[in-house]
Amino acid sequence: MSTPARRLREAAPPDAAPDGPELGALEAISAAVESGAGLPEVVRAAARALDASLMLLDPADGVLAVAARSSADERFLAAAGPEVEVADLRLADAPVGRLLIRPRSTPASPALLSLVKTLIASEVERVSAPGRASGEAITSLLRAALGRDAADPAELAPRGAELGVDLEGGGSVVVARAHPLVPTEDDWRARVLAVAERGARAAAPAAIAALVDGEGPRADEVVILVPGPDPDEGIGRRVAEGVLRELQAGLTGFSFAVGRSRVAGGPAELARAGNEALLAANVAEGDTEPAVLAFQETGAYRILLPAMSENPEELQRFYADTLEPVIAYDEQYETDLVPTLETFLDCDGNVAQTAQRLYTHRHTVRYRLERVRELSGLDVSSSDGREKLSLGLKAMRVLGIAAPQGPATETGAEAGRVPRGRR
Repeated sequence: MSTPARRLREAAPPDAAPDGPELGALEAISAAVESGAGLPEVVRAAARALDASLMLLDPADGVLAVAARSSADERFLAAAGPEVEVADLRLADAPVGRLLIRPRSTPASPALLSLVKTLIASEVERVSAPGRASGEAITSLLRAALGRDAADPAELAPRGAELGVDLEGGGSVVVARAHPLVPTEDDWRARVLAVAERGARAAAPAAIAALVDGEGPRADEVVILVPGPDPDEGIGRRVAEGVLRELQAGLTGFSFAVGRSRVAGGPAELARAGNEALLAANVAEGDTEPAVLAFQETGAYRILLPAMSENPEELQRFYADTLEPVIAYDEQYETDLVPTLETFLDCDGNVAQTAQRLYTHRHTVRYRLERVRELSGLDVSSSDGREKLSLGLKAMRVLGIAAPQGPATETGAEAGRVPRGRR
């Protein structure tokens, strides 16, 4: 089957048609187009082909995709400095955007650049979305849809229509979290939002995103609404995967967690979908690897969702009666009681397997579990104690409380240094 790159090459004049390595570069771009991976992946393929840093803008100068070596490189592109070439993208004489190019070595040949621009312009036209409302209006709509503000569900569809967002058919919700692991620039939250939105719009151009809370412990939480029916949840899944992929490609020195809801059948169900995505993100945040987690995959955590939505105070009290003293001890003394308890429960109460998984000694595991008993009053050697502690851990995740991370330095745990990732 003829690819876009091959069709362009066949249509180009002989003196303008690239071949050899340049044709291979075009084939890589066309493969990204045909795979449906979205504009970010197409622009990254183009950046490799041109050996340049690229920023793709829509006609209103909104950023659609970036392929840069660093955030500083991205800022240089955005400033359109003297080393940056600005190339207009047009289809049939109609402007569809601009491409900012910062060569990393020798500039690409005019023939290659021309065909790359045509490929990107075609993809921009294919996935173009309607004009965007202001960030404040989108944030207000999302807060209302997710129940963060008092709002009549019957008013959501008309409010969405005013902003060009069709909520009549409901939709699905994705929550994305990013936590810096190293010192980073002051505006990193805005950058997380921009990168996550690019990833979402690559899969669903009508998707909207905002930092719904804006301040406090969840200021790093991006909420994405994917409007419209999605019977097999394929669109929501692609959006969630695209968001994580773009976050990993566009941000270094961060940890990520992405949660996805079931599909809401109408505006009145969007608040439920928001809670499901939040729960899935909370659970995913405890994984050692970046993950996309759907609400259906949260297992027993789903039982606690009604408690989080309808009676969070009771869930907080249960957490306080079980795990909170252990968390407080870990935070104060930088110990590893909670991770040890989690691993012990995952190993069905087998101390030897727990020690093996944590790369520590069995005596250290037993010492930590005894400290858990002293602090919580719950004995892991009894089925009742294990059950309550397990539910306490789940309540911690559902409430969005992160487990402390610190070296095992308490007396008696000298053998308990544990090399590990994020928990």
